[in-house]
Amino acid sequence: MASQLTEFLEPIADWFAQFGTPEPIVHWGHPAMMGIVIFVMGSYTAWAGWRGRTAQDAEVKTKAWTDHKKLAPLMFLFITLGYTGGILSLVMQGQSILESPHFWTGSAAVGILGLNGVISGTKFGGGKAVLRSTHAYIGSAAMVLLFIHAALGLRLGLSL
Repeated sequence: MASQLTEFLEPIADWFAQFGTPEPIVHWGHPAMMGIVIFVMGSYTAWAGWRGRTAQDAEVKTKAWTDHKKLAPLMFLFITLGYTGGILSLVMQGQSILESPHFWTGSAAVGILGLNGVISGTKFGGGKAVLRSTHAYIGSAAMVLLFIHAALGLRLGLSL
């Protein structure tokens, strides 16, 4: 399956390679950009979600949830685009894409964040408290997974 996926992605990777992007950018561009998304945007998005759940002041709660609602879909978009870019980066570097724990944690993170988006997209099943809590804990678990994913990515980047 890995070879079929690589064959499918090679023309796309070749198209990007024609731009002559310097090797350090190909190698470290994905980690740098995704580090910003995970550690800055992701941490703030998670914090805002929890702040909205725990704040006593109505104004603080409203601002936190507003920030969370604005940023979470963008974060998911950037994570998904970064996931795609990371896979293409590996193909451009001639690396296997299905063997790395970094690939699998990234795949799981995209799936978990997608599931969380579906939960919120249903308006928590019509406002069910249990789905709001599920959403909060799934989102927190996704952030922990993304931190692990980043550590595995750094290890992968240093090994190539």
